[in-house]
Amino acid sequence: MADERWIIVGLGNPGPEYAGNRHNAGAMVLALLAERMGARFKAHRTRNDIVEGRLAGQPVTLARPHSYMNLSGGPVNALLGFYKVPPERVVVIHDELDISFGAVRLKLGGGDNGHNGLRSITSALGTRDYYRVRFGIGRPPGRMDAAAFVLKDFSAAERKELPFAIDRCADATEALLTKGLIEAQNQFHTDPA
Repeated sequence: MADERWIIVGLGNPGPEYAGNRHNAGAMVLALLAERMGARFKAHRTRNDIVEGRLAGQPVTLARPHSYMNLSGGPVNALLGFYKVPPERVVVIHDELDISFGAVRLKLGGGDNGHNGLRSITSALGTRDYYRVRFGIGRPPGRMDAAAFVLKDFSAAERKELPFAIDRCADATEALLTKGLIEAQNQFHTDPA
């Protein structure tokens, strides 16, 4: 019997050399959510680091895949099998190029918009119908390749704002769990001042 558990996945690449990259925004938000729960990540047999507990009163498993971003689907699918949770109880937090830095957007389903982590998860789950909390990182400057841009650390100016943006994204994730998609969108779909 499946419980009402949510699985919240923060996307990123493993290893200290990637920790500050724009592509790791999802993992940064997940770390703050774990901190709010007062819990530490531990390795799990599903090839994820996980935290189990309650967030905003809801039973959750926070998960950080051990794989690189473009192979996230396998570990995420393993979690769904382990917990017997359907895809519509999954929230994936990830970086998003098409949203200005610091803005947060929430949605259910949709395409992967060139995001290899989402592509891998959609392929492994066999559906696009999972929630996404999108952390805006903005477009690369000039002619910089998007793939190079996402693997660079946030700029000095962005780093000053980053804690606030991560906090806002964590708040949006909690609102999604407690208030539902529409109300969370209404609350967070305004660009930060």
